[in-house]
Amino acid sequence: MIDLRSDTVTRPSDAMREAARDAAVGDDVHRGDPTVAELETRVADLLGKEAALYVPSGTMGNQIAVRVHADRGEELVCERECHIYKWELAGAAQLSGVQPRTVDGGARGALTPGAVREAYVAPSSHRPGTGLVALENTHNSRGGVALAPGELDAAAEAAHDLGVPVHLDGARVANAAVAHDVPLDRMVREMDSVMACLSKGLGAPVGSMLAGDAEFVERARRVRKLLGGGMRQAGVIAAPGLLALENVDRLAQDHENARVLADGLRDLSGLSVQSPETNIVLVRTEEPASAFIDRIAEVDVAASEFGEHTVRFVTHLDVSREDVETAVERVESVR
Repeated sequence: MIDLRSDTVTRPSDAMREAARDAAVGDDVHRGDPTVAELETRVADLLGKEAALYVPSGTMGNQIAVRVHADRGEELVCERECHIYKWELAGAAQLSGVQPRTVDGGARGALTPGAVREAYVAPSSHRPGTGLVALENTHNSRGGVALAPGELDAAAEAAHDLGVPVHLDGARVANAAVAHDVPLDRMVREMDSVMACLSKGLGAPVGSMLAGDAEFVERARRVRKLLGGGMRQAGVIAAPGLLALENVDRLAQDHENARVLADGLRDLSGLSVQSPETNIVLVRTEEPASAFIDRIAEVDVAASEFGEHTVRFVTHLDVSREDVETAVERVESVR
């Protein structure tokens, strides 16, 4: 099976498994796990933030940020197709009592300064006020679009001028940094907090990072405990995360493989293919997406349904150039 459903399907390397076995561990709730501490320090440095916190998942990281930044009843301004709003079980409302105010970010899922200012609500005796602006990069639902640092900066500046903090859902922010050939810290420079996944293209088996200033991370640590994310001998999963940080530069291979995949699928009848900017390829199908996925599964190619007539393919470190070319041939064979 050539599994292109997501970059979350990557399996830990032998080196990661060995690192997990040999990791120095302690009780992380009591801040006694040296491997977790090393991972948090390394990631904070990479992102140019004062501190970082290891969390079990990206969703938890995002929802912790919402809880820390915004008060109950305040509004969260976000793009209408963003992960925090669309794919996290209404966590902002359920866990934090925060009301999303969605904005149409267009084909690229970008919040412009004008959109931020227009969506902003000043607190009053009748209005709750805006507590947080959330951005996403790369943007999953928009097909892995990689917003440039300047686009993030401009949105953040508009929010900060209004006294509102900004959180970045950077599940695949490393892909965005590689796509724009900039360091990670430049990509997130104006963000008050950022969540970055280790378990997607970087290949770790589990875990994400939440970073910001020291005060934010201390408050986040408390919320992590509240949400059940306080872990004990977590060094056994943090150790592979340290090795995953070495995989940032190789994301360029995934991006190139995505372009090869898109070019191959574009030549097939009945398919309309969005040109990828990173490792996600969105394909529009004339037939129902579910039927297309069932057919390609018969020739051992896996993709995910992303709409009634939209299929998502994602390249990752477990998929080679040869695998991508073979996948195109197999899809062609059942067209």
